[in-house]
Amino acid sequence: MSLLIVLLALGLLIVVAYRGHSVILFAPVAALLAVLLTDPGLVAPVYVGVFMDKMVQFIKLYFPVFMLGALFGKLIEISGFARAIVAATIRLMGKERAMLSIVVVCAALTYGGVSLFVAVFAVYPFAAELFRQLDIPKRLIPGTIALGAFSFTMDSLPGTPQIQNIIPTTFFRTTTWAAPWMGTIGAVFILIAGLSYLEWRRRRAAAAGEGYGQHTSNEPEHETANGGAMPNAWVAVLPLVIVAVSNKLLTGWIPQLYGKTYTVALPGLAHPVTADVGPVVAIWAVEAALLIGIATVLAFAWRRVMRSFVDGSKSAIAGALLAAMNTASEYGFGAVIAALPGFAVVAHALKGIPNPLLNEAVTVTVLAGITGSASGGMSIALAAMAEQFIQSAQAAGIPMEVLHRVAAMASGGMDTLPHNGAVITLLAVSGLTHRQAYADIFAITCLKTIAVFVVIAVYLLFGLY
Repeated sequence: MSLLIVLLALGLLIVVAYRGHSVILFAPVAALLAVLLTDPGLVAPVYVGVFMDKMVQFIKLYFPVFMLGALFGKLIEISGFARAIVAATIRLMGKERAMLSIVVVCAALTYGGVSLFVAVFAVYPFAAELFRQLDIPKRLIPGTIALGAFSFTMDSLPGTPQIQNIIPTTFFRTTTWAAPWMGTIGAVFILIAGLSYLEWRRRRAAAAGEGYGQHTSNEPEHETANGGAMPNAWVAVLPLVIVAVSNKLLTGWIPQLYGKTYTVALPGLAHPVTADVGPVVAIWAVEAALLIGIATVLAFAWRRVMRSFVDGSKSAIAGALLAAMNTASEYGFGAVIAALPGFAVVAHALKGIPNPLLNEAVTVTVLAGITGSASGGMSIALAAMAEQFIQSAQAAGIPMEVLHRVAAMASGGMDTLPHNGAVITLLAVSGLTHRQAYADIFAITCLKTIAVFVVIAVYLLFGLY
């Protein structure tokens, strides 16, 4: 019965998310329904002491990353830098390599610190124009953007500043550059396999005589319709490079500057505040790198940015609040579920997987799939089972960096089920339905899930991480 209660709560959250309802509203409803069915007297204490406590912890740690990432992405967009990067990449790659061009642009933006959602909005108009010119089916655009923005630069490539690569650092005391060989090998596998799949789909469509198609929903204007002088491409890409380099350098400098712990002693504090630096190094490094990136955009495009800064910054902050609150709600939901008797049954079943890395990969990707969120599912899994993963890994002599990379990559596997927020946004922006375009997104998801087990095999066979 306890297991059925947990499954009921998870099922409710999946259904409401798929139907487009707010996770912020329904995550506590689903969690407290499970508590109500378990012990009605614990509803209020669990809401305050577990759900809200964990939700606030998540916001405290990660909201600045969401906010600065969203603001940086918006500035890249309104400065015209995103448009310049896309145009330069298409010129460099050639229009005949439309899919590769779009994947490269998405990868450059997301690895440079631009939010996944911002990348979708920035790249889609150019992808649509390019696919229309080459008569490639529009239904292949979402899969192409998903490969570039939702896969290897989200959590595989070492150093990526996306939240999926940051969350494991607080549990394993690692940095965003953890297990660089595993991450790079996984990224190359995903890129090659993904491009091969998309090219196969394009050839099949061409052989069947299928072209771009007749579409009226969310069709963009011609790519030059925005008007105005195009920023220099080298200047446009500079902030992205600076964010990546700053993140790497600051990851090494921060521990040297602060040591193992830091103490805050101010007149207004009753007692000095002392905390461990280890769990927050990666977060501070990304935040500082994004601030430097924002300053770089402003330095090179002050006038252009200031024309739209008020509305643009409001939009960015609103998006950051929504994304952070959605994930934090799922984190609180996961903490409640993990405290229930039914979850113990699930955890015990997962313990039956003997290898610690396989155990972690399966646990994280299953929970990410259930919640429809890479960050939410991984947060749930690590909040509930990180200590178990660490103990098993230490017993097997597995470094924490390997645990980090496996958790990050596994989170971005089956998370992109139909109720995933990024998938819903991508399809809405493209003006397509799940029926028309979801199959290719799901195929990329499957390739990405396979990549997790490929890098695990590389580590187990060669000890390379």
